[in-house]
Amino acid sequence: MTFEEIVSKTREVAAGTDVSGIDFLAVQCNLTGDNGGVFYVEVKDGKTSVEPYEYYDRNCAITMKADNFIKLAQGKLDPVAAFTLGKLKVDGDIGKAVEFGKLFKK
Repeated sequence: MTFEEIVSKTREVAAGTDVSGIDFLAVQCNLTGDNGGVFYVEVKDGKTSVEPYEYYDRNCAITMKADNFIKLAQGKLDPVAAFTLGKLKVDGDIGKAVEFGKLFKK
């Protein structure tokens, strides 16, 4: 999956997620390895945005390999387990990273 396809798929998943209980969430995703890149997911005013840019006023940034992010987005990788195993690094509010992970729960 290319970086552009990862961003597009993340948009699809995020669009179908109930974000009614989230006031504001801004997470920058730093993907490493093949097909890596930077994009952000923002939940604001009940709407979700996914854009291929850095987000400077974010709650947190997560860093992980692109293939692990795909597994996370598909619900095949638990974000807490990924963090515990060192597959996911968080810079900033860990609580917001957990909240972000819940967006991908099936």
